[in-house]
Amino acid sequence: MLAARRLFFSARGLAAVGVRSQQKHTLPDLPYDYNALEPVICAEIMQLHHSKHHQTYVNNLNVAEEKLAEAQAKGDVNTVISLAPALKFNGGGHINHTIFWQNLSPDGGEPQGDLLAAINRDFGSIDAMKAQLSAATVAVQGSGWGWLGCNKQKGILHIATCPNQDPLEATTGLVPLFGIDVWEHAYYLQYKNVRPDYVNAIWKVANWKDISARFTKATSN
Repeated sequence: MLAARRLFFSARGLAAVGVRSQQKHTLPDLPYDYNALEPVICAEIMQLHHSKHHQTYVNNLNVAEEKLAEAQAKGDVNTVISLAPALKFNGGGHINHTIFWQNLSPDGGEPQGDLLAAINRDFGSIDAMKAQLSAATVAVQGSGWGWLGCNKQKGILHIATCPNQDPLEATTGLVPLFGIDVWEHAYYLQYKNVRPDYVNAIWKVANWKDISARFTKATSN
């Protein structure tokens, strides 16, 4: 009985993707028009990716959290546990894409200040970091993400990849700074099966102001 109670109450944390279950998650607005990232990412991809794919993660996350709340109210431990995959997948999809849209910009500038110093310290140069992250991201099998993340306890930058929609921080402890989505819906209409071309091109629209702000927040706590 004690073990079952521990499972029940620990599983309640599965819904903690940033918003209480009583509040509906919503699709965030883009900070730019769908065609703003052309020619790197075409307007058609952006429109489908944002309004269809991200919206689906939001919808399914809301459904999963409603079911979770009902199961918790009934003390239905089996249902609580069974909802873990849906919460992880759709919650991760919502978290990842919310970061992704902010990570991109038609005028994102270049890394500067403390972030640039950390990149040079941990990778040798900005070009070396880009090459490592690009190679790791291209090598993701199937669908997933490549990330530049930060160990906030040590202030050290790391390259990481996550399968499917697994969220970086929840699964590795690294704070996400910059993510590259390599699900085919992110690039196939434009780049077909040539994933390396998409990954190499996305650096042209990296929003270094946003990436730097995330690094500052991660290392100031």
